[in-house]
Amino acid sequence: MTRKPQQERAKATVNAIVEAGFIAMAERGPAATTTRHIAEIAGVGVGSLYEYFDNKEAIFSVMSERFVADTVAMIQPLVPELVRMPIADAVRELLNHFRQFLQENDRRYLNCVQYAMTLDFEMYLEPLQKTLSELVTQYLMHHPETLQIRSIPTMSYIMIHGGIFAVVRHLTDPNPPISFDDLADGLARMVGHYTEQEIQIARMTRDKLSAERQDVDND
Repeated sequence: MTRKPQQERAKATVNAIVEAGFIAMAERGPAATTTRHIAEIAGVGVGSLYEYFDNKEAIFSVMSERFVADTVAMIQPLVPELVRMPIADAVRELLNHFRQFLQENDRRYLNCVQYAMTLDFEMYLEPLQKTLSELVTQYLMHHPETLQIRSIPTMSYIMIHGGIFAVVRHLTDPNPPISFDDLADGLARMVGHYTEQEIQIARMTRDKLSAERQDVDND
């Protein structure tokens, strides 16, 4: 951003420009969007836009940051409830909230996130990754049996990012082959089944070691 707004009027102008960026991207996509398009939608002159942003990429950056911040703000109030649910129910609940969030305000965030690669979106994901990691950690603490899962960081990464991609892909598909409820249920059952299997493997391993120690003691 060329300069940060200090007065309320300037802040309102910047906010209008960012909001116009979401609208322009939904209408045209990032490649066809120009600063002039954004300025027209925002109701400001191009010169006023350039007082705060060097180019459209700078606007896209603020849009990405706002999306991540709002996603974090959506997730955080859910955490106390999610960590007390069975894991499949927690996954299903989080996915449904994520869908609702992406579809709000004429799907502006969905239209933003589907261009994630174009927007270098991964540069702004750290706060969201941290929030999701904290959610996983709190869930593990509330369900000590899940601490037996092998490679928790790796599997959490795969499942979280795979789930996000699946939701975005489904919501941007004009003719998805399955319903969203089927998608959420499938992902929830997949995570639940994996978790149960890992706990069972840990239990069997523990029982085997106990039996082996018992045999040694008897000898």
